Amino acid sequence: MMSTRGGNTYQRTFLEGFLRPGVGMENWVSRTNYPALNVIQTAPGEISFYANKNYGQPTAHLQRYTLRLDGFASLHAPYDGGEMLTKPFVLEGGNLDLNYSTSAAGSVRVEVQDASGVPLPGLALSDCREIIGDQVSRHVNWSAGLASQKGKTIRLRFALRDADLYSWAVS
Repeated sequence: MMSTRGGNTYQRTFLEGFLRPGVGMENWVSRTNYPALNVIQTAPGEISFYANKNYGQPTAHLQRYTLRLDGFASLHAPYDGGEMLTKPFVLEGGNLDLNYSTSAAGSVRVEVQDASGVPLPGLALSDCREIIGDQVSRHVNWSAGLASQKGKTIRLRFALRDADLYSWAVS
């Protein structure tokens, strides 16, 4: 899988195979698993893509694959947990929305820090309501409001346990 931020420069960020050929020699021939043009949104929380299967054989066909919205890659943490810290950025909104999935025992929490990494009052990890479940868009809630930091430079610290974080957005 490759990505770009516009222009003619592409990054091969994820070196692992995204779509594996699967069982059967007919799936291991040249041009099988080549994706058809574009990814399309097929439901409110779902995207789909199509790939060639059994290329050059009488059984050749396109097969549809589905993913959750923004589900190509995630920040994953096992049951023992893991964390990620963003680079400093200027907050342009008052809400933080997550696209995430946890196990029944898993969770996500978020801490808001100042540019130097000090937790902000009312926005520390211990102030964040534990987030569980599986949602494409959910507001993060703390004991204080995030809107008070609008226009300021902040960092986000994500703490996950048996969870995947697919994307986050400030609104």
